[in-house]
Amino acid sequence: MNWLQLLSAKRFGMEEYHDDKHHDRSDFQRDYDRLIFSSPFRRLQNKTQVFPLPGSIFVHNRLTHSIEVSSVGRSLGVIVGRELRRKYPDSPAAFEDISSIVAAGCLAHDLGNPPFGHSGETAISSFFSEGKGKHLKERVEEEGGRWDDFTNFEGNANSIRLLIHQFNGRRRGGFAMTYSMLASIAKYPYSSIGANGKGKFGFFQSEENDFRKIANELGMLCLSESPARYARHPLVYLVEAADDICYKIMDIEDAHKLGLLSTEQTKSLFLNFFPEERQQKMHRTMERVSDVNEQIAYLRSSVIGLLVDECSKVFLDNEEPILQGRFEKTLIKHISELPKKANEDATVISVSKIYKTKDVVDIELAGHRIIGFLLETFINAVTEPTTKYSQLLLSRIPEQFEIHAPTTYEKILAVLDFVSGMTDVYALDLYRKITGMSLPTV
Repeated sequence: MNWLQLLSAKRFGMEEYHDDKHHDRSDFQRDYDRLIFSSPFRRLQNKTQVFPLPGSIFVHNRLTHSIEVSSVGRSLGVIVGRELRRKYPDSPAAFEDISSIVAAGCLAHDLGNPPFGHSGETAISSFFSEGKGKHLKERVEEEGGRWDDFTNFEGNANSIRLLIHQFNGRRRGGFAMTYSMLASIAKYPYSSIGANGKGKFGFFQSEENDFRKIANELGMLCLSESPARYARHPLVYLVEAADDICYKIMDIEDAHKLGLLSTEQTKSLFLNFFPEERQQKMHRTMERVSDVNEQIAYLRSSVIGLLVDECSKVFLDNEEPILQGRFEKTLIKHISELPKKANEDATVISVSKIYKTKDVVDIELAGHRIIGFLLETFINAVTEPTTKYSQLLLSRIPEQFEIHAPTTYEKILAVLDFVSGMTDVYALDLYRKITGMSLPTV
């Protein structure tokens, strides 16, 4: 792959309007602004990240997580763009725009995630693989639909769909994002049947031809035509690294605020990223303030800064294998030994002390129940639309969703578009209303 082709400001769905004129804002900055002001991005403020949404202590939601990931992604992009320009001073490739592309990609990376955190993805997959949606398999496949898209439902593929699909009444090209920004969020650039049993994939059957168009335009290496499989766009590694850096480190800080980790545990987890000499300097810095939360925030920012430098270096050191599609694993898996060991230790603690706590598990249980019920209810309605009850239910689905599509596959996707776009509160409220647990004031 080559940088000149990989960094394209061409907009999906608006290719005929593309020009090379100079604008006050770059096309990639406009991507960022368009996402910030969009409804799907705004709804992330009421979608669970890990912990239940705030009571007296404010913890991260999908919105704050995405903004922080974008900030870290911009830093990664600035370093990489600057060093690539030094390496290729005469190249016409837009290295200076890498920071803006990665920042926008980071904003968009979780747009397709359903309510109730990562458990929402599991709830959707389980509904089709082992729940009440199993009976639809034969019907979907007889009509030519791809069943694996549902049994391995993937938020990343749903983000791509949300950004490029033309919903009813909307413009062609969806959000009309730049090609490079769209490719930067495709962590798994292959179809569900090309996932080699891993369950992760980057685009639904409905968006496969569109993704092929984007990938081929950018010169992404095609590893397989059927099933469709491409090498990652290089900037995916930076978006992914920003997410990897943020989610665990910020979850540890949240866990400290919630009392799940002691101050000493938290300090130790963060200090372990650094050699002994640096730790001594950090201890002296912490002595300047007495506020424990301020001390933890200082350590957290230091760890993020270290990991940004480490991941940038890994990317630059491995530019050639990345461009050749030969780079394995994530950037954070290749950082130097001391921070790598500290990151692995933090993962172990996070799993045992954070991700399996009672409140987090309760959210997962509720998510399974609510999402499963909503899917069953609305899929029954779109597949059997003539009954009076179905017609009442369908009246609750906004017109943008294609509930009258010709195939069962497309009808199910329309319900998934509706349900996955819900906030936690909206999903719970609709569940209560349909079940009669909550009624309008009479």
